[in-house]
Amino acid sequence: MPLDLDQLARLYEARAADLLSFFARRTLQAEVSIDLVAETFARALAHREQFRGASDDEALGWIFGIARHELSAYFRRGIVARRAMAELGLAVPALTNADYERVEELVDLRAQRTVVARALAELSREHREALRLRIVEELSYSEVAQTLGTTEETARARVSRGLRALSQATTELERSTEHA
Repeated sequence: MPLDLDQLARLYEARAADLLSFFARRTLQAEVSIDLVAETFARALAHREQFRGASDDEALGWIFGIARHELSAYFRRGIVARRAMAELGLAVPALTNADYERVEELVDLRAQRTVVARALAELSREHREALRLRIVEELSYSEVAQTLGTTEETARARVSRGLRALSQATTELERSTEHA
C-alpha cells in the first residue's frame, strides 16, 4: 500500500534524527549527513507509490533501504563530484558553525572520530598505508600495489582488512550507544 504524504511526514518528524545519526556515523561529516537525509526523504516522497508494506516499521525499513542506497551512491560519485566541482570552481553552500556543532552533538561525532583513530592506530603499518593510499590519496589498486611494492591482490586484501577493522570498531560503538 503506497505511503501517503501524512505518513511520510510523520516518519520524517519521528525518525529523521535516527537517519541523520545513521549517515553521520558513516560519513563523519555533518553537512553530508544532512544532505543525505534530505535526499533519502526526497526519494521516498518521489517513489512513495512503490512502498508495499502496511506498518510504520515496514515503512521505516523501506526508508532505511533507500538511505543505504543513497549512502552507497554518495561514496561512488564522491570522487567524480569533488573533482568536477573543483574544476568548475563551485562551492557547496556552507552550514553555520552552530549547524555543524548541533549535528556533531546529536550523533556524537567526537566519539566516532576517537574510535576510528584508535582503530587506525591498532592496524598494522601496511594496512594503514594501504588505506591511506586507496582512500585518502584515491589511488587505484594497481597504483597502491606499485607504491607498496606488492601485488594488486595483496593491496586489495590490505585495504579490505583495514576497512573491515574500522567497520567493526564503529559498529561496536553504534551498538554500545544504542543500548545506553
